[in-house]
Amino acid sequence: MSKIAIIQQPPVVLHRQASLDQAVAWIHEAASKGAELIVFPEAFLPGYPAWVWRLRPGSDWDLSEALHQRLLENSIDLDRGDLAPVLQAAGQAGVSVIMGFNERDGGTGRSTLYNSAVVIDGEGGIVNHHRKLMPTNPERMIWGFGDGAGLRAVDTPVGRVGLLLCWENYMPLARFALYAQGIDIHIAPTYDSGPAWIGSLQHIAREGGCWVIGAGVALRNRDLPEDFSQRESIYPEDEDWINPGDSVLIAPGGEIVEGPLHEQQAILYCEIEAARSVAARRTFDVAGHYSRPDVFQLQVDRKRQSPIAFES
Repeated sequence: MSKIAIIQQPPVVLHRQASLDQAVAWIHEAASKGAELIVFPEAFLPGYPAWVWRLRPGSDWDLSEALHQRLLENSIDLDRGDLAPVLQAAGQAGVSVIMGFNERDGGTGRSTLYNSAVVIDGEGGIVNHHRKLMPTNPERMIWGFGDGAGLRAVDTPVGRVGLLLCWENYMPLARFALYAQGIDIHIAPTYDSGPAWIGSLQHIAREGGCWVIGAGVALRNRDLPEDFSQRESIYPEDEDWINPGDSVLIAPGGEIVEGPLHEQQAILYCEIEAARSVAARRTFDVAGHYSRPDVFQLQVDRKRQSPIAFES
């Protein structure tokens, strides 16, 4: 059995360095309790831009632009080494880490952000870098489109893992691209929550014959910065929970093993036996004896799509 830690804790919203410090502290805390794989929520650094679901396109333009600028300034630039504290912490603790973050693509003057996640190994190296393929609804005002470069399964001490962010998990071909690589554990960092979302994760556990980790965002009104512009008009003072979290562990076949952790800010510890995913696919192996490659074929372009570079 392998121990997993799901970090359902808030970052220091819109503050890169303070959020990195929080992440490092939770990595060490979870590792000290025996966790071998530590999973953070979607866009943990420096926070999921929840305001996109409340601002009106047009009349709230100035506020939206100001918040985006602040998010941009506090996002993670991998080329600049912004993620170094997290990499170092994973290496020091000897644990694998899944970290979700707002990614700023390097380059002078560029302001495109991506909803990204990386898999970090126990030596502190990035072994997979995924960008969300399709931002959901108003998220397209925040993030650019990702690519297939991160649709890869990665071996970890707890099993072979793949990840999709939030509503990417509704994309059958993206799921199959991971199933076909023999994942034991499917990881779904997300802002979504509630029975319908958890039901979808249970379906993935049945469909893929794999463990499913749902890592949710647990955000309260008090977690917003005090200088968050027009805070009371967007999030009334009497509204406590902005998002409830609902982190969960689901076994192959769809049984909920731990969670959902609802309206709590905590670390959810759970245990996984990777071999159960192999046994679960005996009767239904979606990428094996049920795949019918004579009828269906899937091609995945795994090249990293980079912005156009102009030569002077």
